[in-house]
Amino acid sequence: MAVENSSVTEFILAGLMDQPGLRIPLFFLFLGFYVVTVVGNLGLITLIGLNSHLHIPMYFFLFNLSFIDFSYSTAIIPKMLMSFISKKNIISYAGCMTQLFFFCFFVFSESFILSAMAYDRYAAICKPLVYTVTMSPQVCLFLLLGVYGMGVFGAMAHTGNIVFLTYCANNLVNHYMCDILPLLELSCNSSYINVLVVFIVVTVGIGVPIVTIFISYGFILSSILHVSSTEGRSKAFSTCSSHIIAVSLFFGSGAFMYLKPPSVLPLDQGKISSLFYTIVVPMFNPLIYSLRNKDVKFALKKTLGRIALY
Repeated sequence: MAVENSSVTEFILAGLMDQPGLRIPLFFLFLGFYVVTVVGNLGLITLIGLNSHLHIPMYFFLFNLSFIDFSYSTAIIPKMLMSFISKKNIISYAGCMTQLFFFCFFVFSESFILSAMAYDRYAAICKPLVYTVTMSPQVCLFLLLGVYGMGVFGAMAHTGNIVFLTYCANNLVNHYMCDILPLLELSCNSSYINVLVVFIVVTVGIGVPIVTIFISYGFILSSILHVSSTEGRSKAFSTCSSHIIAVSLFFGSGAFMYLKPPSVLPLDQGKISSLFYTIVVPMFNPLIYSLRNKDVKFALKKTLGRIALY
């Protein structure tokens, strides 16, 4: 593929910023972020796996959200860290396309797992009497297949759009990863059609989940307002608060980055913006869902108690 469509066989990732004095501090800062992300997400996966009272639809989706967050941060951060400690952070053409594919796959999967979680909250609050039927194991599996199916669609669409472009003499990618917009800018034959494809695919990846989430929360809000007791309303809101925070962080930063023309958001500013959904969101999700969740706190105490006995 590299030989047929490009004279470039490798790319150089420019990194986050060109300030040598900040490289070592930034290396340890983002290494710390990555450690927190790995420990948080793998810890949440382990807690859900070991505690049977968490084997319900809500935590089934949270298990997969943690897996997605761990996976796509792992696809990006280790290579990013190399830019802080090496003079030239080189990535092969095949490696760049592979990173792009997995990045798009996990980002699309996260979009749709968040919408599946919103549907689960709708079923729990608006249809509590038939919740076990509405969110049966078969339905949860079907939703999960849809989540990863849309991940494959997004990855194939974006990578296919990029892989057939031609890259001439310049191989310096103005980013800390192989992202869509920097690669489009670098290509010597990208056209309006390529940009339009990106916009359409991103609109599907952000638009469909957001519409699903808004509809779900519209029904949830209507149901909560019909609850007579203040305690009942507070409990219903608290079950959704963690998800609302996670949705706001992820979709807010993603839309800010990709649904604006490059002239409005220069790539240098885009690199800073993309830090939110590539590094901050995967790091904060397990904290949001554990610190605000009594079930997870109880599971953590129970698991630590078991370890202490040994």
